[in-house]
Amino acid sequence: MSVFLVIAGLALLVIGGDFLVRASVGLSFKLKISKLVIGMTVVSFATSAPELLVSLQAAFDGISDIALGNVIGSNIANIGLVLGITAIISPLTVDRDFYKYNWPMMMLASFVLYYFLKNDQVLTAIEGAIMFASLIMFLFLLIRSSRKLTKAKLDEIDDGLAVVSNFKIVMWLIIGAAGLYYGSEWLVEGAKRLAAAVGISDYAISVTVIAIGTSVPELAASVIAALKKEKAISLGNLIGSNIFNIASVLGLTAIVKPIVVNPQTPEILSTNIFWMIAFAAVLVPLMLIPKQFIISRYKGMLLFGAYLVFIYITLQ
Repeated sequence: MSVFLVIAGLALLVIGGDFLVRASVGLSFKLKISKLVIGMTVVSFATSAPELLVSLQAAFDGISDIALGNVIGSNIANIGLVLGITAIISPLTVDRDFYKYNWPMMMLASFVLYYFLKNDQVLTAIEGAIMFASLIMFLFLLIRSSRKLTKAKLDEIDDGLAVVSNFKIVMWLIIGAAGLYYGSEWLVEGAKRLAAAVGISDYAISVTVIAIGTSVPELAASVIAALKKEKAISLGNLIGSNIFNIASVLGLTAIVKPIVVNPQTPEILSTNIFWMIAFAAVLVPLMLIPKQFIISRYKGMLLFGAYLVFIYITLQ
């Protein structure tokens, strides 16, 4: 039953997230918001909704382990699993935005999260507000400095949604909201039962099973693009997802309900957050050595291999 709840919860999150993205983009067109802003903000916020709902549900249930594990695990999975497999299928060219904006912001957000948690073992509402405000400022500066979107960002936005009826948008919002609500509830409940059944912590389940599950949309989109030899998936998009996971998902969750580090899972601060930082940091040497600005198949294998090592260690 626990496995069924996890799978059903993940399926509902994927479906709910997809409908929410469509509704959000359609609504943005209705409000005459520019395509640039839609691509950088609306789509990014909407695609972070599954992680946000899971973290909120876990925080309200008093299981901060799942809220933290979901984000830390998703960030590791985005680089080790998604980027690793995508590069193995088709080598990726690193775009300029990666080292100018996205990578520095991802590293800053990661270190700030570590400091806030290490300081007093809790991510408070004020700290969450600081993280979320920093994200808004970052997006504002990004939009100001970039008057043209990369093709990858433009490809994410379906122009057909500009002519969608108000009724459809409302229905999509209702379906999306229902899918995210029940999906997060079932997933958190299933994760708790699964952890109890196999004798490992809620945190270990969240940083592996749940994290991989909430990264499935990114993985599917990336693999399909790689198989079609399209460059629609960029390193910048994956890094952007990691920034949103920390600053938006954990930031907003902490504002609603402070996230407390469980003393029974010391590996959150002693091990796993360093895995997250290491996966982020290693991208720069990978980008520069030996062939510059290319994530080759060999580098993809290194990332994927490191991710398998992380999963093995976590589940011990």
